[in-house]
Amino acid sequence: MRDRGDHGHRLTEADRFEIQQRISVGESFAAAALAVGCSKKSIQRFIAGTGGLAPKSWQRSPRHLSLAEREELLRGLLAGVSLRDIAARLGRAPSTISRELRRNACRGSYQLVWAENAAARRARRPKPCKLVVNARLRAEVEHRLALRWSPQQISARLVRDYPDDPEMRVSHETIYRSLFVQARGALRKELTKYLRTRRTQRRSHQRTEYSGTGRIREMVMISKRPPEAADRAVPGHWEGDLLVGKGGRSAIGTLVERSSRYVMLVHLPKGRTAEAVRLALTEQLHKLPAELRRTLTWDQGKEMADHVKFSLATNMRVYFCDPHSPWQRGSNENTNGLLRQYFPKSLDLTNVTQAQLETVARELNSRPRQTLDWMKPCEVFGRAVASTG
Repeated sequence: MRDRGDHGHRLTEADRFEIQQRISVGESFAAAALAVGCSKKSIQRFIAGTGGLAPKSWQRSPRHLSLAEREELLRGLLAGVSLRDIAARLGRAPSTISRELRRNACRGSYQLVWAENAAARRARRPKPCKLVVNARLRAEVEHRLALRWSPQQISARLVRDYPDDPEMRVSHETIYRSLFVQARGALRKELTKYLRTRRTQRRSHQRTEYSGTGRIREMVMISKRPPEAADRAVPGHWEGDLLVGKGGRSAIGTLVERSSRYVMLVHLPKGRTAEAVRLALTEQLHKLPAELRRTLTWDQGKEMADHVKFSLATNMRVYFCDPHSPWQRGSNENTNGLLRQYFPKSLDLTNVTQAQLETVARELNSRPRQTLDWMKPCEVFGRAVASTG
Protein backbone atom coordinates (compact mmCIF):
# COMPACT_ATOMS: atom_id res chain seq x y z
CA MET A 1 0.00 0.00 0.00
CA ARG A 2 1.27 3.47 -0.82
CA ASP A 3 1.93 5.90 1.97
CA ARG A 4 -1.09 7.89 3.04
CA GLY A 5 0.72 11.18 2.55
CA ASP A 6 2.03 10.38 -0.92
CA HIS A 7 1.19 13.62 -2.71
CA GLY A 8 2.87 12.41 -5.90
CA HIS A 9 0.28 9.69 -6.48
CA ARG A 10 -2.05 10.50 -9.36
CA LEU A 11 -5.54 9.09 -8.94
CA THR A 12 -6.48 6.50 -11.54
CA GLU A 13 -9.97 5.79 -12.82
CA ALA A 14 -10.12 2.82 -10.45
CA ASP A 15 -9.02 5.03 -7.54
CA ARG A 16 -11.70 7.60 -8.34
CA PHE A 17 -14.38 4.93 -8.55
CA GLU A 18 -13.32 3.44 -5.20
CA ILE A 19 -13.26 6.87 -3.57
CA GLN A 20 -16.78 7.62 -4.81
CA GLN A 21 -18.02 4.27 -3.50
CA ARG A 22 -16.43 4.72 -0.07
CA ILE A 23 -17.57 8.32 0.39
CA SER A 24 -21.11 7.49 -0.75
CA VAL A 25 -21.51 4.84 1.97
CA GLY A 26 -20.30 7.22 4.65
CA GLU A 27 -16.54 6.80 5.04
CA SER A 28 -14.54 9.85 6.05
CA PHE A 29 -11.96 11.40 3.72
CA ALA A 30 -9.19 10.15 6.01
CA ALA A 31 -10.43 6.55 5.94
CA ALA A 32 -10.89 6.60 2.16
CA ALA A 33 -7.40 8.08 1.69
CA LEU A 34 -5.87 5.31 3.80
CA ALA A 35 -7.70 2.61 1.83
CA VAL A 36 -6.85 4.02 -1.61
CA GLY A 37 -3.29 4.94 -0.69
CA CYS A 38 -3.33 8.66 -1.41
CA SER A 39 -3.38 11.84 0.64
CA LYS A 40 -6.51 13.24 2.23
CA LYS A 41 -5.89 16.45 0.24
CA SER A 42 -6.10 14.48 -3.03
CA ILE A 43 -9.55 13.25 -2.08
CA GLN A 44 -10.66 16.74 -1.04
CA ARG A 45 -9.57 18.12 -4.43
CA PHE A 46 -11.30 15.28 -6.28
CA ILE A 47 -14.59 15.67 -4.37
CA ALA A 48 -14.45 19.46 -4.77
CA GLY A 49 -14.14 18.97 -8.54
CA THR A 50 -17.13 16.65 -8.71
CA GLY A 51 -19.22 18.65 -6.23
CA GLY A 52 -19.71 15.46 -4.24
CA LEU A 53 -21.91 14.09 -7.02
CA ALA A 54 -21.34 10.57 -8.29
CA PRO A 55 -21.04 10.41 -12.08
CA LYS A 56 -23.88 8.80 -13.91
CA SER A 57 -23.19 5.15 -14.56
CA TRP A 58 -22.29 4.19 -18.11
CA GLN A 59 -24.84 1.88 -19.72
CA ARG A 60 -23.10 -0.33 -22.26
CA SER A 61 -24.93 -0.85 -25.54
CA PRO A 62 -25.39 -4.53 -26.49
CA ARG A 63 -23.92 -3.62 -29.88
CA HIS A 64 -20.56 -2.97 -28.22
CA LEU A 65 -18.13 -5.56 -26.94
CA SER A 66 -18.46 -6.43 -23.26
CA LEU A 67 -15.54 -6.70 -20.86
CA ALA A 68 -15.75 -10.52 -21.04
CA GLU A 69 -15.64 -10.38 -24.85
CA ARG A 70 -12.62 -8.12 -24.75
CA GLU A 71 -10.91 -10.59 -22.40
CA GLU A 72 -11.64 -13.40 -24.89
CA LEU A 73 -10.31 -11.24 -27.72
CA LEU A 74 -7.07 -10.62 -25.83
CA ARG A 75 -6.63 -14.33 -25.08
CA GLY A 76 -7.15 -15.13 -28.76
CA LEU A 77 -4.60 -12.56 -29.87
CA LEU A 78 -2.01 -13.86 -27.40
CA ALA A 79 -2.64 -17.42 -28.63
CA GLY A 80 -2.24 -16.38 -32.29
CA VAL A 81 -5.84 -17.09 -33.28
CA SER A 82 -7.04 -15.34 -36.43
CA LEU A 83 -9.49 -12.44 -36.15
CA ARG A 84 -12.09 -14.38 -38.15
CA ASP A 85 -11.92 -17.31 -35.71
CA ILE A 86 -12.09 -14.98 -32.69
CA ALA A 87 -15.16 -13.32 -34.21
CA ALA A 88 -16.78 -16.74 -34.71
CA ARG A 89 -16.14 -17.65 -31.07
CA LEU A 90 -17.77 -14.44 -29.90
CA GLY A 91 -20.64 -14.57 -32.36
CA ARG A 92 -19.58 -11.23 -33.79
CA ALA A 93 -18.85 -10.01 -37.30
CA PRO A 94 -15.14 -9.98 -38.23
CA SER A 95 -15.47 -6.26 -39.01
CA THR A 96 -16.51 -5.66 -35.39
CA ILE A 97 -13.28 -7.27 -34.14
CA SER A 98 -11.06 -5.41 -36.60
CA ARG A 99 -12.79 -2.12 -35.74
CA GLU A 100 -12.22 -2.83 -32.01
CA LEU A 101 -8.49 -3.29 -32.60
CA ARG A 102 -8.26 -0.21 -34.80
CA ARG A 103 -10.06 2.04 -32.31
CA ASN A 104 -8.83 0.75 -28.99
CA ALA A 105 -5.28 -0.46 -29.53
CA CYS A 106 -2.60 1.38 -27.58
CA ARG A 107 0.80 1.88 -29.20
CA GLY A 108 0.35 -0.98 -31.58
CA SER A 109 -0.81 -3.52 -28.97
CA TYR A 110 -4.18 -4.43 -27.50
CA GLN A 111 -4.43 -3.74 -23.77
CA LEU A 112 -7.60 -4.75 -21.98
CA VAL A 113 -7.88 -1.89 -19.47
CA TRP A 114 -6.93 0.75 -22.04
CA ALA A 115 -9.50 -0.60 -24.50
CA GLU A 116 -12.28 -0.70 -21.90
CA ASN A 117 -11.60 2.86 -20.72
CA ALA A 118 -11.29 4.21 -24.27
CA ALA A 119 -14.63 2.68 -25.25
CA ALA A 120 -16.28 4.13 -22.14
CA ARG A 121 -14.94 7.62 -22.89
CA ARG A 122 -16.23 7.55 -26.46
CA ALA A 123 -19.62 6.19 -25.39
CA ARG A 124 -20.37 9.18 -23.22
CA ARG A 125 -22.59 11.69 -24.93
CA PRO A 126 -22.83 14.65 -22.54
CA LYS A 127 -25.77 16.82 -23.45
CA PRO A 128 -25.25 20.54 -23.02
CA CYS A 129 -26.77 21.69 -19.74
CA LYS A 130 -30.17 23.30 -20.18
CA LEU A 131 -29.08 26.26 -18.06
CA VAL A 132 -26.17 26.86 -20.45
CA VAL A 133 -28.16 26.95 -23.67
CA ASN A 134 -31.19 28.80 -22.27
CA ALA A 135 -30.00 32.21 -21.07
CA ARG A 136 -33.52 33.33 -20.13
CA LEU A 137 -34.03 30.31 -17.89
CA ARG A 138 -30.58 30.73 -16.37
CA ALA A 139 -31.25 34.38 -15.51
CA GLU A 140 -34.56 33.45 -13.87
CA VAL A 141 -32.92 30.73 -11.78
CA GLU A 142 -30.07 33.02 -10.70
CA HIS A 143 -32.53 35.75 -9.73
CA ARG A 144 -34.56 33.40 -7.54
CA LEU A 145 -31.46 31.89 -5.96
CA ALA A 146 -30.43 35.41 -4.98
CA LEU A 147 -33.81 35.72 -3.24
CA ARG A 148 -32.74 32.66 -1.19
CA TRP A 149 -35.28 30.35 -2.79
CA SER A 150 -34.33 26.68 -2.63
CA PRO A 151 -33.79 24.83 -5.94
CA GLN A 152 -36.93 22.80 -5.24
CA GLN A 153 -38.98 25.98 -4.75
CA ILE A 154 -37.58 27.43 -7.98
CA SER A 155 -38.33 24.29 -9.97
CA ALA A 156 -41.91 24.04 -8.71
CA ARG A 157 -42.66 27.75 -9.08
CA LEU A 158 -41.41 27.94 -12.68
CA VAL A 159 -44.13 25.46 -13.66
CA ARG A 160 -46.77 27.79 -12.17
CA ASP A 161 -45.27 31.01 -13.55
CA TYR A 162 -44.73 29.66 -17.08
CA PRO A 163 -47.46 27.00 -17.54
CA ASP A 164 -47.39 27.23 -21.34
CA ASP A 165 -43.62 27.46 -21.83
CA PRO A 166 -41.86 24.06 -21.50
CA GLU A 167 -38.49 25.76 -22.11
CA MET A 168 -38.83 27.47 -18.72
CA ARG A 169 -38.71 24.18 -16.80
CA VAL A 170 -35.73 22.81 -14.93
CA SER A 171 -35.43 20.17 -12.22
CA HIS A 172 -34.01 21.01 -8.81
CA GLU A 173 -31.38 18.31 -9.37
CA THR A 174 -30.12 20.15 -12.47
CA ILE A 175 -29.83 23.35 -10.44
CA TYR A 176 -27.84 21.59 -7.71
CA ARG A 177 -25.56 19.93 -10.25
CA SER A 178 -24.95 23.23 -12.01
CA LEU A 179 -23.99 24.84 -8.70
CA PHE A 180 -21.83 22.00 -7.39
CA VAL A 181 -20.08 20.96 -10.61
CA GLN A 182 -18.53 24.09 -12.05
CA ALA A 183 -17.28 22.26 -15.14
CA ARG A 184 -20.88 22.39 -16.38
CA GLY A 185 -20.40 26.14 -16.77
CA ALA A 186 -24.01 27.10 -16.06
CA LEU A 187 -24.46 28.82 -12.69
CA ARG A 188 -21.88 30.89 -10.85
CA LYS A 189 -20.32 29.13 -7.86
CA GLU A 190 -20.81 32.17 -5.61
CA LEU A 191 -24.57 31.55 -5.81
CA THR A 192 -24.10 28.65 -3.38
CA LYS A 193 -23.95 31.25 -0.60
CA TYR A 194 -27.72 31.67 -1.04
CA LEU A 195 -28.40 28.00 -0.31
CA ARG A 196 -29.58 27.34 3.22
CA THR A 197 -26.56 25.13 4.01
CA ARG A 198 -24.13 27.22 1.90
CA ARG A 199 -22.46 23.98 0.87
CA THR A 200 -20.41 23.84 -2.31
CA GLN A 201 -20.71 20.08 -2.65
CA ARG A 202 -23.26 17.41 -1.88
CA ARG A 203 -23.01 15.40 1.32
CA SER A 204 -24.75 12.02 1.30
CA HIS A 205 -27.15 10.99 4.05
CA GLN A 206 -25.10 7.83 4.54
CA ARG A 207 -21.96 9.84 5.17
CA THR A 208 -23.77 11.98 7.73
CA GLU A 209 -25.05 8.92 9.57
CA TYR A 210 -21.67 7.16 9.38
CA SER A 211 -19.71 10.10 10.78
CA GLY A 212 -22.30 11.14 13.35
CA THR A 213 -22.25 14.71 12.06
CA GLY A 214 -25.53 16.48 12.80
CA ARG A 215 -26.90 13.44 14.62
CA ILE A 216 -26.94 12.89 18.39
CA ARG A 217 -27.39 9.36 19.64
CA GLU A 218 -30.27 8.36 21.92
CA MET A 219 -32.09 11.66 21.58
CA VAL A 220 -35.45 11.98 23.32
CA MET A 221 -37.56 14.48 21.41
CA ILE A 222 -39.53 17.34 22.91
CA SER A 223 -42.80 15.57 22.11
CA LYS A 224 -41.95 13.15 24.95
CA ARG A 225 -41.42 15.93 27.49
CA PRO A 226 -43.83 15.72 30.48
CA PRO A 227 -46.90 18.01 30.35
CA GLU A 228 -45.85 19.80 33.54
CA ALA A 229 -42.83 21.17 31.66
CA ALA A 230 -44.91 22.34 28.74
CA ASP A 231 -47.47 24.31 30.81
CA ARG A 232 -44.80 25.97 33.01
CA ALA A 233 -46.81 25.14 36.14
CA VAL A 234 -44.00 23.36 37.97
CA PRO A 235 -40.58 24.97 38.51
CA GLY A 236 -37.36 23.14 37.68
CA HIS A 237 -37.75 22.73 33.92
CA TRP A 238 -35.00 24.54 32.00
CA GLU A 239 -34.20 25.59 28.46
CA GLY A 240 -30.59 25.85 27.33
CA ASP A 241 -28.39 26.94 24.44
CA LEU A 242 -25.00 28.42 23.60
CA LEU A 243 -24.45 32.09 22.86
CA VAL A 244 -21.62 32.08 20.33
CA GLY A 245 -18.98 34.79 20.10
CA LYS A 246 -16.77 36.19 17.34
CA GLY A 247 -16.02 33.80 14.52
CA GLY A 248 -17.71 30.92 16.33
CA ARG A 249 -14.52 30.35 18.34
CA SER A 250 -15.99 31.03 21.79
CA ALA A 251 -19.31 30.70 23.58
CA ILE A 252 -21.14 30.93 26.88
CA GLY A 253 -23.90 28.63 28.11
CA THR A 254 -27.34 30.11 28.75
CA LEU A 255 -29.99 28.48 30.96
CA VAL A 256 -33.53 29.78 31.50
CA GLU A 257 -36.00 28.31 33.98
CA ARG A 258 -39.35 28.05 32.19
CA SER A 259 -41.81 29.02 34.95
CA SER A 260 -39.86 32.00 36.37
CA ARG A 261 -37.69 33.02 33.36
CA TYR A 262 -34.74 32.96 35.76
CA VAL A 263 -31.43 33.11 33.90
CA MET A 264 -28.10 31.43 34.66
CA LEU A 265 -25.02 32.03 32.51
CA VAL A 266 -22.21 29.50 32.29
CA HIS A 267 -18.56 30.27 31.59
CA LEU A 268 -16.93 27.88 29.07
CA PRO A 269 -13.19 28.49 29.39
CA LYS A 270 -12.34 25.10 27.80
CA GLY A 271 -14.39 25.66 24.66
CA ARG A 272 -17.70 24.37 23.38
CA THR A 273 -16.95 20.67 23.00
CA ALA A 274 -19.48 18.17 24.31
CA GLU A 275 -17.30 17.29 27.29
CA ALA A 276 -16.53 20.91 28.19
CA VAL A 277 -20.20 21.90 28.01
CA ARG A 278 -21.31 18.86 30.02
CA LEU A 279 -18.85 19.52 32.84
CA ALA A 280 -19.63 23.26 33.01
CA LEU A 281 -23.41 22.77 33.02
CA THR A 282 -23.17 20.01 35.59
CA GLU A 283 -21.13 22.20 37.94
CA GLN A 284 -23.55 25.12 37.54
CA LEU A 285 -26.74 23.10 38.04
CA HIS A 286 -25.41 21.31 41.10
CA LYS A 287 -25.73 24.66 42.87
CA LEU A 288 -29.51 24.19 42.74
CA PRO A 289 -31.71 22.02 44.96
CA ALA A 290 -32.52 18.63 43.42
CA GLU A 291 -36.23 19.63 43.21
CA LEU A 292 -35.31 22.40 40.75
CA ARG A 293 -33.38 20.08 38.45
CA ARG A 294 -36.15 18.30 36.55
CA THR A 295 -35.62 18.59 32.76
CA LEU A 296 -33.49 20.45 30.24
CA THR A 297 -34.66 21.31 26.72
CA TRP A 298 -31.92 21.88 24.13
CA ASP A 299 -31.62 22.17 20.37
CA GLN A 300 -29.79 19.51 18.34
CA GLY A 301 -26.36 21.10 18.68
CA LYS A 302 -23.45 18.66 18.95
CA GLU A 303 -22.36 20.33 22.19
CA MET A 304 -25.06 18.24 23.90
CA ALA A 305 -23.76 14.92 22.53
CA ASP A 306 -22.88 13.85 26.09
CA HIS A 307 -26.47 14.27 27.28
CA VAL A 308 -26.63 10.73 28.72
CA LYS A 309 -23.65 11.39 31.01
CA PHE A 310 -25.11 14.79 31.87
CA SER A 311 -28.41 13.21 32.89
CA LEU A 312 -26.67 10.66 35.09
CA ALA A 313 -24.67 13.40 36.82
CA THR A 314 -27.58 15.82 37.39
CA ASN A 315 -30.64 13.55 37.40
CA MET A 316 -32.11 15.85 34.69
CA ARG A 317 -33.62 14.32 31.56
CA VAL A 318 -32.62 16.14 28.36
CA TYR A 319 -35.23 16.69 25.63
CA PHE A 320 -34.31 17.84 22.13
CA CYS A 321 -36.21 20.28 19.93
CA ASP A 322 -37.20 19.42 16.39
CA PRO A 323 -34.78 20.65 13.68
CA HIS A 324 -35.04 24.35 12.85
CA SER A 325 -37.64 24.95 15.56
CA PRO A 326 -36.22 27.64 17.88
CA TRP A 327 -39.71 28.57 19.08
CA GLN A 328 -39.82 25.30 21.00
CA ARG A 329 -37.44 26.91 23.48
CA GLY A 330 -38.83 30.39 23.14
CA SER A 331 -37.81 31.66 26.61
CA ASN A 332 -34.21 30.83 25.89
CA GLU A 333 -34.31 32.38 22.41
CA ASN A 334 -35.77 35.58 23.85
CA THR A 335 -33.09 35.67 26.57
CA ASN A 336 -30.31 35.17 24.04
CA GLY A 337 -31.66 38.16 22.14
CA LEU A 338 -31.48 40.26 25.31
CA LEU A 339 -27.95 39.02 25.99
CA ARG A 340 -26.74 40.37 22.65
CA GLN A 341 -27.03 43.85 24.22
CA TYR A 342 -24.20 42.78 26.50
CA PHE A 343 -22.35 40.31 24.29
CA PRO A 344 -22.50 41.31 20.58
CA LYS A 345 -21.55 38.76 17.93
CA SER A 346 -18.27 40.60 17.33
CA LEU A 347 -17.10 39.98 20.92
CA ASP A 348 -14.59 37.27 21.82
CA LEU A 349 -16.30 35.56 24.75
CA THR A 350 -13.13 33.85 26.01
CA ASN A 351 -12.27 37.15 27.70
CA VAL A 352 -15.55 37.24 29.65
CA THR A 353 -15.27 35.97 33.24
CA GLN A 354 -17.83 34.09 35.31
CA ALA A 355 -18.11 37.14 37.60
CA GLN A 356 -19.10 39.30 34.62
CA LEU A 357 -21.64 36.71 33.54
CA GLU A 358 -23.21 36.66 36.98
CA THR A 359 -23.46 40.46 36.96
CA VAL A 360 -25.35 40.37 33.67
CA ALA A 361 -27.58 37.53 34.92
CA ARG A 362 -28.48 39.54 38.03
CA GLU A 363 -29.52 42.49 35.86
CA LEU A 364 -31.78 40.31 33.71
CA ASN A 365 -33.24 38.54 36.73
CA SER A 366 -34.03 41.90 38.35
CA ARG A 367 -36.10 43.20 35.45
CA PRO A 368 -39.89 43.03 36.03
CA ARG A 369 -41.67 40.91 33.39
CA GLN A 370 -45.16 41.42 32.06
CA THR A 371 -45.56 37.67 31.65
CA LEU A 372 -44.90 37.35 35.42
CA ASP A 373 -47.48 40.02 36.25
CA TRP A 374 -44.61 42.49 36.59
CA MET A 375 -42.76 40.44 39.14
CA LYS A 376 -39.03 39.89 38.76
CA PRO A 377 -37.63 36.48 37.76
CA CYS A 378 -35.46 36.48 40.88
CA GLU A 379 -38.57 36.95 43.05
CA VAL A 380 -40.50 34.11 41.42
CA PHE A 381 -37.50 31.80 41.43
CA GLY A 382 -36.71 32.73 45.03
CA ARG A 383 -40.16 31.50 46.06
CA ALA A 384 -39.50 28.21 44.26
CA VAL A 385 -36.19 27.80 46.09
CA ALA A 386 -37.81 28.60 49.44
CA SER A 387 -40.54 26.03 48.82
CA THR A 388 -37.92 23.29 48.52
CA GLY A 389 -36.77 24.30 52.00
